[in-house]
Amino acid sequence: MSIVVTGATGKLGRHVVEQLLEKVPGDQVTAVVRSADKARDLADRGVRIAVADYNAPESFDGLFAAGDKVLLISGSEVDRDRVRQHTVVVDAAKAAGVALLAYTSAPGTLTAALADDHRGTEEALLASGVPYVLLRNGWYHENYTENLAPVLEHGTVVAAAGEGRVSSASRADYAAAAVAVLTGEGHENTTYELGGDEAWSFAEYAAELSRRTGREITYTAVTPEALTGVLTGAGLPEPLAAVLAGVDASIAKGELVVSTGDLSRLIGRPTTPIAEAVAAALPA
Repeated sequence: MSIVVTGATGKLGRHVVEQLLEKVPGDQVTAVVRSADKARDLADRGVRIAVADYNAPESFDGLFAAGDKVLLISGSEVDRDRVRQHTVVVDAAKAAGVALLAYTSAPGTLTAALADDHRGTEEALLASGVPYVLLRNGWYHENYTENLAPVLEHGTVVAAAGEGRVSSASRADYAAAAVAVLTGEGHENTTYELGGDEAWSFAEYAAELSRRTGREITYTAVTPEALTGVLTGAGLPEPLAAVLAGVDASIAKGELVVSTGDLSRLIGRPTTPIAEAVAAALPA
């Protein structure tokens, strides 16, 4: 039996593997990657490496074994048919008879286009009959704190979220939830709505940046159409820019407020505050 993590060298996947290695020996972890070169450091620590690609169904043939616990980390190619990509993994998991397939989904309240692929994948997973866990991850602190350069350059946070609030948490928090499910018992056929303990608004986010930098950082609320233009102007592909603007519109409607407490209960501690993530992201 192995704990298998797809997308293991991605931003979330690396957190998951690192935290798994704190709990189980490396030879009990399989990292599924598209490039073995990017996983050399994991191989050096005893992690099994499997090369496979969501776009190549044959690459998953024989990858899983009966009794494995699998974490399917959702693909990042929003311009591709992600339901088809994910179904490749679901089908392979079913054929192998895995013990559990956990999937990183989106909050059940989210109606933005970003959620469509997640809902489609959930339907495929439930229809497969494989024991499942839906990890409906809310928004990530890093979606904002890794993109501070233009905010600091222009002195403003630009978003199309109105006065909406976000229950974000850190990647490490969401990874800890996945690890709890993969190494624990009794999670089969369960859905977890995951988000940070404290929701925040963009005005509060701007105020926190102001406090941390000693500069005045404002919040500029724009329309989703205007935000799409800003993001494409910054170099993002138009489809991705439109998806992100759509998420902001959902935030304005309160769809990324998650009040279940599932995340902190799963990880056994409070979630990381946005203020802590801001402090860690700012230049020393």
